[in-house]
Amino acid sequence: MPTLVRLPRALHALQSPPQPLAWNLDEMHGLLDPTAALKEAAVLVGLVDRAEGTQVLLTRRTDILRHHAGQVSFPGGRLEPGDEGPVGAALRETQEEIGVGPELVTPLGFLDPLATITGFRVVPVVARVAPTYVALPEPGEVADVFEVPLGFLMAPDNLITRDVEVQGRPRRILEFVEDSQDRRRRIWGVTASILYNLRERLVTVSD
Repeated sequence: MPTLVRLPRALHALQSPPQPLAWNLDEMHGLLDPTAALKEAAVLVGLVDRAEGTQVLLTRRTDILRHHAGQVSFPGGRLEPGDEGPVGAALRETQEEIGVGPELVTPLGFLDPLATITGFRVVPVVARVAPTYVALPEPGEVADVFEVPLGFLMAPDNLITRDVEVQGRPRRILEFVEDSQDRRRRIWGVTASILYNLRERLVTVSD
């Protein structure tokens, strides 16, 4: 069954946001302050229908940011007081970061929350993005906007696991390496983990 046919059953419904706990908390043991609450954040996992197949919308952060400088990521950021939950935050951040307004985005549902080493609980919002969008990156935050085939990111053989040491303890890092127009883009860390979660949720509804 095609991936997008299974997608609605693989997501948490918009009317039923995922539970508070992050799915990767065990991996964060010893790396987060147990007395501090995780800060709430959301990202937009944008799917774009193209003639050659569904694409995933990604950005590359500028090299001057305090967190995740130069990394490939989804549009997103922390929840602000005026946001209507994770969906509102993801839509607002997408417009602010890459100039794609909410009228071009159709939210579909949620993936599982993810904890980050910087102290955030990130809720991924999966959405369709109109293929007519024109990206206008905010130069202070986004250096590049690009698309990667969903099929590539859902193929198990294209995901690499690396073991690294963080704060004196071993940690597993997930990574994709994507070639496009002779440029190698490293998709790793939080972004790769979110894509891994999407793949795992799709597998559970494969029948």
